[in-house]
This record gives sequence, structure tokens and C-alpha cells, in this order.
Amino acid sequence: MRGLDYGAAALETALAPLLIAIVAAAAAACLCVLLRPLLVRYALARPNARSSHRVPTPQGGGIAVLAGAFLALGLAVLLVPMPAPERNGLLLVASAATLLAMVGAWDDIRPLPASTRLALQAACVGLVLFYASPELRLFPELMPLAIERALALLAGVWFVNLVNFIDGIDWITIAGIVPLTAALALAGLYGALDPASALLAAALCGGLLGFAPFNKPVARLFLGDVGSLPIGLLTAYLLYRLAGTGALTAALILPLYSIADATITLLRRLARREKVWEAHRSHFYQQATVNGFSVREVVAQVALLNLGLVVLAALSIRVSGLPAQLGCLGVAILLTAILLRRFSRRRLGLG
Repeated sequence: MRGLDYGAAALETALAPLLIAIVAAAAAACLCVLLRPLLVRYALARPNARSSHRVPTPQGGGIAVLAGAFLALGLAVLLVPMPAPERNGLLLVASAATLLAMVGAWDDIRPLPASTRLALQAACVGLVLFYASPELRLFPELMPLAIERALALLAGVWFVNLVNFIDGIDWITIAGIVPLTAALALAGLYGALDPASALLAAALCGGLLGFAPFNKPVARLFLGDVGSLPIGLLTAYLLYRLAGTGALTAALILPLYSIADATITLLRRLARREKVWEAHRSHFYQQATVNGFSVREVVAQVALLNLGLVVLAALSIRVSGLPAQLGCLGVAILLTAILLRRFSRRRLGLG
């Protein structure tokens, strides 16, 4: 009987993330259908010289992604037994993401000053950092708590923004975040991530999959800041939780393409003394569409790289010793650099 009970519990643990992802995907897809007419009327993104789209397209699909994910997550909180601290942590993270979605919605409709936007983002990141994961320490022997928290806050705000920056062509956020969240959901099954965070990853993955058919090239619906900003916050939180288990290398590898593209682009713009808070088309994935790659080709290559990064991240968790982990990180950096270089150069045969 004990064997049967253990087998049933293991099956329930394995099925929970899958069921949550399915519920989130179904809910998000239904909400995309229901919300699109309203978004066409009130949240239409019109193309300009710096846009990647050519026809007016409604934005705000992130509302459906978040609502679907949080609906599924709420069911998980009610149905899946979990310790009170983990449950409360999920509720706090979801609340902070909802607040950040409101900031994004306001910015979509009436752009906020850059200083106000950053201050509100920092407040939401700080809420998660100081209250959802107060026990986490990444470098307890290297630096005081105050310095580590300050660096984590800075990194969190940057990650929220870089996900927003990367969300510049159809399907690219799907190509980046879906493999990452799917990997984190699976990590929970193998004990590499706490179960509550794994359920959150599954819910976010499902929400994005439900949105994906509406965002495929040529997109009928965009995420908007209402989606990209909270998705950045949720993803940063999940990676922070993963790093807190000792898998810091894996947490660096998983989002490496997005980090590299956004950070290198920012540094280049700073070097050219450009106004970095203004819209532009100088990211590597945007250069690729100018250099002869179709949008589908760009997102396919980004997705393929991200699948490779998932494998390298998993390998970095499995291997023992710092040299082996640094080796995984080095391969990940090399593969990412190859793709960035490919995107930055004119496609062969196009003159």
C-alpha cells in the first residue's frame, strides 16, 4: 500500500505542472479572443519609423497571459498542498506582477516619464526581493547583505526592462521565455527548484503558449508593456529562486541571449551618447530583419539557441566542480556570440 501511495503522490506531483500549463494556455487563448476587439478600439499600436510592424496592431495581450497564468496558479494554490511561506510568496509575487502590469498598461496608453517608470519598477522589484524571498542569499561569504540586496535590485530592474526591450518582433518573447519557463517547471520535478516556483513557471509557460497563436508572424496581437514588464519580473524571480539553490551558473545561462542582446545594445547606445530611454531599432534581432532574415527565421534561431541553453543549464546543474560549470557557461557564451554575430551581418547572397 505504501508503494501505491508513493506512486500516486509522484504521479500527482508530475501532472500538476502540466495541468496548470494547460489551464493557463486555455484561459489565455480564450481571453485573447474576448479582449482583442476591446484592444483594437482602445490600445492600437500604430507603426512608426522605429516599429517592426507595418499595420496598426492592438497591444495588451499581456493581460490575457497574466490572467490565464494567475487563474491557473490560483487553482494550484487551492488544490496543491504547499507550506504557507511558499503559498504566501506566490501570492506576493503575483501581486507585485499585477502592480507592474498596471504600470505597463498606463505606459501603453499614456507614456510615463522614464524616471517615474523606473521608480515604479524598482518598487515592484523591491517588493518581491525583500518580502517574497527574504531568506535567499547568493553570496553570503563575499559581501554584506545590504550590498547583495542592492545589486539584486539593480539586476531585477534591468531584467524587467530587457525583457521589454527584447519584445520587439513577433514571437520572440515566446521563443525566449517558453523554453526557459518549461525548463524551470521540469526542474521542480527533479528537485532543482522548489515546487511553488515550478508551478509558477508552468503557469507562465502556459499563459504564453495560449497567447502564441495570436502573436505569430504577422501578429494580430502584441503583449504590450502590460505584459512584457510583469513577465520580466516573474522570470527574474524564478531565476533568482534557481540561483538560490546553488545553481547560479544555470540561472545565468538560461536567459543569456536576452541578456547579451539587450546589454550589448545598451552599452553601444551609451557609447554613441544616444538617449537610451527612447525607442530604437538597433537590437541584434532587429538588425537581422534588416540584414535579410525573415521574422520567422530570427525567432526560430533564437528558439533553437535557447533550447541549447536549456541543455547547457541542465548540464551545469548535473556536473560537479566550478571548472565544469564554467565550461558550460563558456560554451553558452560562445553559442550566443555566434548568433549575435550572424544577426549583425548581411545575409550571404543578398549583396
